[in-house]
Amino acid sequence: MAASTIEQPTANNVLVRLRGITNRFGRNTVHENLDLDIRKGEILGLIGGSGTGKSVLLRTIIGLNKQQNGSIEIMGVNMDTATEATKAKVRNSWGVLFQDGALFSSLSVLDNIQFPLREFTHISPALRESIARMKLHMVGLPQDAAPKFPGDLSGGMRKRVGLARALVMDPFLLLLDEPTAGLDPVGAAAFDQLVLTLRNSLGLTVCMVTHDLDSLYAICDRVAVLADKKILAVDTIPKLLDNPYPWIQEYFKGPRGRAAAFGKGVA
Repeated sequence: MAASTIEQPTANNVLVRLRGITNRFGRNTVHENLDLDIRKGEILGLIGGSGTGKSVLLRTIIGLNKQQNGSIEIMGVNMDTATEATKAKVRNSWGVLFQDGALFSSLSVLDNIQFPLREFTHISPALRESIARMKLHMVGLPQDAAPKFPGDLSGGMRKRVGLARALVMDPFLLLLDEPTAGLDPVGAAAFDQLVLTLRNSLGLTVCMVTHDLDSLYAICDRVAVLADKKILAVDTIPKLLDNPYPWIQEYFKGPRGRAAAFGKGVA
């Protein structure tokens, strides 16, 4: 794949580096002078209150939203100053799972998964199908799901198909936007474990926007808190529990936070 033509950086173990990011929409400033590092090999949870711009930040990282100020480096490449050819190689090195999968309703499961291969590679149709079927198996779906359409699938299955499509180019970086939203607790826990297994087996770096406290406790190595238009704190959950910022205290030590912590055996 094209992604393999770029080596992952080892300096400081940082795969994604955001510095001074400012996002404005009209007079509304969503992010101002925001800094964030995503370390190679980690699962980073991104949390924040409604309207803090979590999804906007993911879209900024992948270039769907252009920041007003600041710089974005991915795999050591400055995405604002690099050549188009270099940026294209980097883009082929990430996979994105949008909310609810964002599948093409008119395409079958198999065609949805192999869509990036058809758009960004020159491999044969037979090899595209073989890779897509392998990714379908990788996310825990049966092969008889391949000819179905998104409207025939449950919400959990659509998310898994979206995840298979995000993995089809063998990315180094996986970006997930509310991956367990709308799933029942059993389905959400299974999806969390799938993400953890894929990270461990494929050596992925994962950044995950989520409201799910169970997910944070189950699989995240660190958690970044988006508040006051910037990354207010980024650390392990035990260290965040000592952070005096009111929203962090309410989030982790409120009734839902205490229940999630109790479920994981955290005092």
